[in-house]
Amino acid sequence: MALSDADSGCSGGEDFDNVVTTCLLGGFSESDGTRALISSLQEVHGDTKATESTTHRFLVIMNRYQEQPHLLDPHLEWMLNMILDVVRSEKSPSSLVHLCFKFLYIISKVRGHKIFMQLFPHEVADLKPVLDLLSRQDPKDSETWETRFMLLLWLSMTCLLPFDLSRMDGHLESDGSMAREPTMDRILAIVKSYLVVTDSPRNAAPLLVSKFMTRPDVTQKHLGAFLDWSLATISQCNDQLLIDIVVLDGTLQSLATIFKHGKRGDLLQYAPKILQCLEQKHLSESSQAMLRKLGVKLIQRLGLTFLKPRLAAWRYQRGSRSLAANLSVSQSATAADAPTPRAEQEEDYDIPEEVETVIENLLVGLKDKETIVRWSAAKGIGRLAGRLPKELADEVVESLLDCFSFQETDNAWHGGCLALAELGRRGLLLPSRLPDVVPLIIKSLTYEEKRGACSVGSNVRDAACYVCWSFARAYEPKELKPFVTEIASALLITAVFDRNINCRRAASAAFQENVGRQGTFPHGINILTAADYYTVGSVNNCYLTISVYIASFPEYTGAMIDHLIAMKINHWDGVIRELASKALHNLTPQAPDYMATTVLPKLLSLAVGIDLHSRHGAILACAEIIHALYKHGLQTDRTVVDMIPSECVDALKNIHQTLHNRKQYRGFGGELMRPAMCVLIEKLSLSKMPFKNDAVIVDWQWLIDDTIQNPYHMSSGAKDGIMVAVVAALSALCEEYYKDQAGQADPQIQDVLVSQYIEGLNSQRMLTRCGSALALGCLPTFMIHGKLKQIFEGLQQMCAVSQKEGSFTEARRDAIRAIAQLCLTVGVYPHGSPDSALCSENVSQVYCTLLESMNDYTTDSRGDIGAWVREAAMTSLMGVTVLVASGAPEILSPDIVSSMMCCLARQAAEKIDRYRAHAGNIFLHLLHSIEPLVPHIPHREELGNIFPVETTTSLNWSAPSQAFSYITQLLGLPEYRYHTLLGLTVSVGGITESTVNFSSQSLNDYLTKIQDNDVALAEFGDTLLSIFRDNLHNDRVIIPLLKMLSQMLTNFDIFTNQENRQFCVDILALCKECKKSKDILKLRTCTAVFCGLFQFQGDVRKSALSQLLMLLGHSFPVVRKNTASLMYEMLVTCDDFTDPEVLDDVMTLLSDTNWESDLATVRPLRNQLCDWLGVPRPQPIAMVP
Repeated sequence: MALSDADSGCSGGEDFDNVVTTCLLGGFSESDGTRALISSLQEVHGDTKATESTTHRFLVIMNRYQEQPHLLDPHLEWMLNMILDVVRSEKSPSSLVHLCFKFLYIISKVRGHKIFMQLFPHEVADLKPVLDLLSRQDPKDSETWETRFMLLLWLSMTCLLPFDLSRMDGHLESDGSMAREPTMDRILAIVKSYLVVTDSPRNAAPLLVSKFMTRPDVTQKHLGAFLDWSLATISQCNDQLLIDIVVLDGTLQSLATIFKHGKRGDLLQYAPKILQCLEQKHLSESSQAMLRKLGVKLIQRLGLTFLKPRLAAWRYQRGSRSLAANLSVSQSATAADAPTPRAEQEEDYDIPEEVETVIENLLVGLKDKETIVRWSAAKGIGRLAGRLPKELADEVVESLLDCFSFQETDNAWHGGCLALAELGRRGLLLPSRLPDVVPLIIKSLTYEEKRGACSVGSNVRDAACYVCWSFARAYEPKELKPFVTEIASALLITAVFDRNINCRRAASAAFQENVGRQGTFPHGINILTAADYYTVGSVNNCYLTISVYIASFPEYTGAMIDHLIAMKINHWDGVIRELASKALHNLTPQAPDYMATTVLPKLLSLAVGIDLHSRHGAILACAEIIHALYKHGLQTDRTVVDMIPSECVDALKNIHQTLHNRKQYRGFGGELMRPAMCVLIEKLSLSKMPFKNDAVIVDWQWLIDDTIQNPYHMSSGAKDGIMVAVVAALSALCEEYYKDQAGQADPQIQDVLVSQYIEGLNSQRMLTRCGSALALGCLPTFMIHGKLKQIFEGLQQMCAVSQKEGSFTEARRDAIRAIAQLCLTVGVYPHGSPDSALCSENVSQVYCTLLESMNDYTTDSRGDIGAWVREAAMTSLMGVTVLVASGAPEILSPDIVSSMMCCLARQAAEKIDRYRAHAGNIFLHLLHSIEPLVPHIPHREELGNIFPVETTTSLNWSAPSQAFSYITQLLGLPEYRYHTLLGLTVSVGGITESTVNFSSQSLNDYLTKIQDNDVALAEFGDTLLSIFRDNLHNDRVIIPLLKMLSQMLTNFDIFTNQENRQFCVDILALCKECKKSKDILKLRTCTAVFCGLFQFQGDVRKSALSQLLMLLGHSFPVVRKNTASLMYEMLVTCDDFTDPEVLDDVMTLLSDTNWESDLATVRPLRNQLCDWLGVPRPQPIAMVP
């Protein structure tokens, strides 16, 4: 039999919209549709396409209930009966039967086969048909595996018949005197064959084994032989071969299910032999995780077989686990009055020596490298300990605690935590062991081991949270009371400061469980409201906000600070070190004296240590703590020097010299040390440390200047962060230490710094230019006084020269930012000096530089890097305009405002979503700004109608579907038409599908709107021609423009009303110029425009045809081929210009000729076309020597 080719996966896109969040489902609402699909199986099974469609629709329906499969329960029986009716029918072909079983498999996959298989009919009459049908299946047929899988499940249920299977055989001799095989033997043969197949039925075969081999009649006759076969199979397999791995997998699964469901009395005699075989096989050393897991699973089942099933009398019992029972007084009284369980049974324990081997293997499994193996071993430890006497179980716990040695790997710690949680959950970890266990769990909650550039241990911390969660449910509050403070602090530290979000959430859940179950955690309810499962999801929120709230409770303050110092400032992740230093800043007001006298000296010793990460984190932490102490001192009228020891002041001054002497500013370490020291310089300056005129100020200035002028192998990812730190440090240093009592700058220092940074603008190093520009922009007002004109000229000259050369793009971006920052720093004074403020004399110069930067379209291997400059220019324009409009609107000329708004409109019409959104938001901000009101905005009233006030918040400029419908309306405003159409051209002729579609649609809507308005149409055409002429040699604009023209000529006939309309003549002339290019893309788009111009009557058509025929003889084969293809399409639509017979010959020649052949072959054919179409043959131009 063959199954239909229907794919069991979801292959369509349209039905995915029907998949909704399953937590919202209230019932099985598709019962009618499901019934119709099942009923249609008999009609669709022969049609592959219909079968695929039906299966896919059924999959979509069932997959909706993956998370709520219980909703299917009331409907499973009728679905199963409908499908089995088809299967049982003798008229059903094999393809239909296979399709039915595929549907059954889909249902069982969603609901779970353990529940679904119970619904299969399992009467005496079902055994033989199921067995016969399964016997007829081909185990190697990869198309029908669902059929075999479900038949194995069905056969498993029929094996539950309470009659001896030998009674089903009747007379074993048939009429032909051939002996028939007994039912037991047939099932056993099927079991053995399907345990070694390579597909999914191998996972169903062990279920059949568990039901079949544990029957009393089968156990008596075949169990021993089957176990011998299994052991022989295991012994002969090599776990390095793929086929043997499959065999081992099925065999081990079957043994595990037998020892799970079988009777101990039947299996005990075989257990030692099986254990010996597993010992000899050394499965724990296998490279296959699944085999190791099955080995551990089987060994624990063997261990449970060796021990009598019993409930340990010595176990710790907290009471009923049911909340309803705990709330019941009578139940509580009954539990309290219950007698102590069978103490006398302690002496009845008979522990075989094999149990020791089992426990040893499980302890080894706890250290396995795979989680599934460790988890199975942990559950085995818990199950076995429940059957051991108290003394032996305590020895197991003692051995288990050896996993928590720092000589062990993270795998052992994780397995140990899982095992402890299992023991605690089962009441097998007695309270007397808590003093030994709790300290280990506390260590596990912060366990982290560095491995190269990262660390391991998140799984250990997560498992430790599970242990704390299980302890909350296992013990009475009085048992955990001595450890409450330690556990609560450790859980909160993990919930707030752990790097891994899963660990933070696990710790929060464990803390919540302890608060609810124990009720003894200090301030538990208050903390839970601030540190719940969702709020701990953001690591920034945890470090900077939640930690401050928790630390406000004295019980947790010291522990949190100590953890940050011990574990987080030396963390391998730089982000965590920075967050830890900021957290220490926020926590300083909670314990200022402790920070000043204990924490700071410890950090200062680490700040000059040998470990790079510790050094980096300690310097950052020192900087933040000093600044926090300064803020705290403002409230108590104390300076930082009054709060910290004098040795700490000297140590802070000496950090730079120590690092410099050790050459620790160089290399990779320098990328961390330089910004860290800059942060320290900034914070010490802001904290007004008494270092004025001290030699350390010169050293700090040297570090800043050296970082700007001599960047030591800075990586691309680190340079931006370093420059930000340098600029912040320079600004704070100047503000604090370079100002005299009169508030003026030291002339000598001012001259040196300004001249040095202006000179750096001409450096050949990118980072030096960037740093110098940013340094000039961050200077305080008193340092700029008298130097503003010189600084402006240096920045503007660097922008102009580098933009012309197309180099130093990042430097131009930073220079633009610096110009805006300088303007904001000095302020605006209409009649002020151009050397000290933004005034009427220099405002046009500033705007000219910013507006010129809006035309920066530099590209390199990274793409449109000029967009960085344009973005900075747009931001700067807004800042400067708001400043001038609020202080001196009279110096804003109409020309400046008009140019600015037009440039913003152009950017708001371009193709890159991010920059279009940036420009659009700034455009609307300036348009609707009231305080201050920006004067001289062209067409303010019309713009207000196009962009109402509410669009400032509702319009999503990043979405092409929203933005372009507004932008195209600007084409109706003369002032904005040229720039808007210029930006729109790049979008319409772009390559991003969504941008092209929506921009084209918006432009088409606008042209449709004005097609009856000759004046508007003429103005649009003139603007388009102006853009064409201005950008004739600018491929960034001209190629999209040609694409846009081709679309317009194809979709609209608005220019075809008059022969030789001047617009078409001009377009044709400009396209002739483009045809001279060697750029293939440009030539292809030019060809499309010529084909579009062919629809015009008169000389335009003749000239367009002549140009196309010339392109048919172009030296580039791809151009000739493209031209022939486009001409063929053109002639199909325009067939009224020549005789039909000639047209047929022309089209035949165009389609049959290989236009990629050599020129000697194709040019005569091209000339033939010229003759047929009445166009003069192109004459080759003689080359002048």
